[in-house]
Amino acid sequence: MPTELDRFVADDNHPASIRALAARGETRRYRKGTILIHEGDLGDSVFIVLVGRVKVFSNAASDKEITFGVFGPGEYVGEMALDGGPRSASVITLESVVCAVVTRTTLLAFIAEQPEFAITLLSKVIRRLRLATRDARNLAFIDVYGRLNQCLQELAVPGPAGTQVVPERLTHAELASRVGCSREMVSRILKDLENGGYVRLVSRRIHLMAKLPQRW
Repeated sequence: MPTELDRFVADDNHPASIRALAARGETRRYRKGTILIHEGDLGDSVFIVLVGRVKVFSNAASDKEITFGVFGPGEYVGEMALDGGPRSASVITLESVVCAVVTRTTLLAFIAEQPEFAITLLSKVIRRLRLATRDARNLAFIDVYGRLNQCLQELAVPGPAGTQVVPERLTHAELASRVGCSREMVSRILKDLENGGYVRLVSRRIHLMAKLPQRW
């Protein structure tokens, strides 16, 4: 019977280089709510997600959580610490997850055999740094409503009758973590948008019924 790794490696929806690298890793299973990476720890492994989703986040001194991203099958996390430095963020599983864990030694050997993967890895790091820079700029220059509006637009996919739907069942606390504000503020804004007919909650999913206003 094929394993999760077998199915991942055979799935050509994922890049061939990621599938080849995953095949060299150690398959590990994790329960929902497991911390894979602790911010500040030293680490020498990359986690390639085969099944499930993980969240990359950081906690401020005030215990406010900021979410940097949610990643699913075919994505990998932990690459920022391969220089031997401390982990720059924490990673937690959002559901049952299966990963291929690849050590730094294995990754370096893989790059020596397939040097073009170094460009792929560098491009991934650059994209994530750009997103982190954009998020930091947004926190400084865009108000809470603007950040929430942007977040919803980025998460939404086409829905029925010309609407947009956020496929993830996100709590107000999770949305607050993504946009860098309080849960109460998210609740207030969504309630106002719902009263105005802009959004509707259906089966715990946010439906965007009309184009959101530029200002709240």
